[in-house]
Amino acid sequence: MEDSDWSASDAVDVALSGTGATSSSDGGSSADGTVTISKAGVYRLTGSLSGRIAVAAGDGDRVVLILDNAAIASSSGAAIEATTGDDLVLSLVGSSTVTDGSYAADAAADAEANAAVYADMDLTITGSGSLSVTSGASDAITSKDDLYVASGTITATASDDGLRGKDSLTIAGGEVAVASGGDALKSDQDSDETKGYVAITGGSVRAVADGDGIAAETDAIITGGSVDITTGGGAAAGEPASGSAKGIKAGTYVLTGGSPTVTVDSGDDAIHSDGALRLSGGTITASSGDDGAHAEVAAVLDGADLTVPRSTEALEGGLITVSAGKVDLTSTDDGVNASGSTTVEAGLAAKEESDSSTASPQPASPDGAGTMEDTGEQLTITGGVLTVNADGDGLDSNGSLTISGGTVTVYGPSSGANSALDSNGAMTITGGTLMAVSTNEMVETPTSTDGQGWVSAEVTGAAGDAVTVADSSGTILGSFTPPKAFRNVIFSAPGMANGSTYTVTAGSSSVEATAGQGGV
Repeated sequence: MEDSDWSASDAVDVALSGTGATSSSDGGSSADGTVTISKAGVYRLTGSLSGRIAVAAGDGDRVVLILDNAAIASSSGAAIEATTGDDLVLSLVGSSTVTDGSYAADAAADAEANAAVYADMDLTITGSGSLSVTSGASDAITSKDDLYVASGTITATASDDGLRGKDSLTIAGGEVAVASGGDALKSDQDSDETKGYVAITGGSVRAVADGDGIAAETDAIITGGSVDITTGGGAAAGEPASGSAKGIKAGTYVLTGGSPTVTVDSGDDAIHSDGALRLSGGTITASSGDDGAHAEVAAVLDGADLTVPRSTEALEGGLITVSAGKVDLTSTDDGVNASGSTTVEAGLAAKEESDSSTASPQPASPDGAGTMEDTGEQLTITGGVLTVNADGDGLDSNGSLTISGGTVTVYGPSSGANSALDSNGAMTITGGTLMAVSTNEMVETPTSTDGQGWVSAEVTGAAGDAVTVADSSGTILGSFTPPKAFRNVIFSAPGMANGSTYTVTAGSSSVEATAGQGGV
């Protein structure tokens, strides 16, 4: 319900006091510690109540509760419980508090009121005031339909989930702070693919959760505002031994657009989609004890600026495309790893297998050892600025690796059987600029000499040594300064021709290399 659909001047005063309330309206009544709102209208709640507010209006009734410096504390169950009606609005004036009590053994069931603020209908929160909601036994704020935050300052502290909209959760404005023992922001409708989404279009969100920061059954969408999420103790805590502590998690899509600012510090994946993710806009910083950004099927980076300062693997998906934006990735294993499903059907099967599996995860093969079968994954770079600093493979694909544009810089491993570039299938460079360094223990180079020229040179350099590549006339084609030691350089830039000779210099050492030769 929009703010324009009602007026505060129409409000009926409800004065809360002790275990009851007084009101001049027959739409409000009080008995046995429960204040009941039974008719449509606008009600201004002031004072303190040791009890609960019950909204039991007609099926088509819209109820607005103006919380005007109100304090509501229930000793048993929800403090505000709306069971019948069409829409409920909480309008915030001044500073209000809501606290729930203990719940019956079956209150956590989906059909029961299990939150300090509970609405079995659409719930909108608006206003210029503040609301502090505390649940020591369950969720802080729940709507069984759509939960919409338009404005106001909301602080939610919960032993389980913070804000939950069964059909959807949208934050369009205001300031939302959540501390939760479960998920911070959640929508879990799994019977309708058009529902079950979490959308942040404005305002600010600050969430600290033991579970997931954003948990969306279908889509997690961020197109505006600022979002700051910490889960599972942060990346420094590492991947949790059990349970999920992902920063942003979606069953179908993770989408960003516009110009939001997103910061995630998670013990589990920072950004995770069981389907696909598309980062089209915004400034995103994602630190993780596991994957920085993970999609089971497709990961498309086409405009957002993404920084992963800490991760095991920084970017992983079956089909990865980087076409725009500034992407800066740091990992203790592979920087970019095209590994996963390549079709929706395969992705669904992988998710089902993961959900049903009770086996312990198997340790990764040491030093990158494993199958070299081309299983169809794709890593495609057509534009943008991509920088990778990896202790494992820099760019790794279980299928093909294609670079046709953009600027790609890879600081690969200084030792071990990993490399700056690694693909099980075809590796081609037809455009863009590639600057890569790594150990020389397992050097992989493009599998084709068609298209743009490339050189692979065995030259030793220390961290901080400048690398330059020049053509036969002495013209510098490119230069960069790796932050780690290396023994191999791979370089490609527009205008280079395979078969021509180039000089690669690292610090005080120089070698000549013929384009299109070297590596495996």
